[in-house]
Amino acid sequence: MTSDSPRPIHPGEILKEDFLPEYGLTPGSLAKALLIPRDRMEKIVRGQRDITADTALRLGRYFGTTAQFWINLQSNYDLLVADQRFHDDIEQIAPHKTAA
Repeated sequence: MTSDSPRPIHPGEILKEDFLPEYGLTPGSLAKALLIPRDRMEKIVRGQRDITADTALRLGRYFGTTAQFWINLQSNYDLLVADQRFHDDIEQIAPHKTAA
């Protein structure tokens, strides 16, 4: 990852900064609406827990988005974090030469 690469933003941060205030929710009230444990949602908004397929389906239903939206946020975050962590190793891999 280069210095001008974007900072990985956990989907919980997006949920906390963009969705909760707009809908007047707390992590606890959202957890109740989604029928999930409060602790799970609190960990998600703190960036300590990933958004699973189950949670993505629930968020999509509640907010009128798609589950794919939430899964994509999680996948993008995971890739950016992995790129930061393994960038030097990945750069040492020689790409496969294709036949011309």
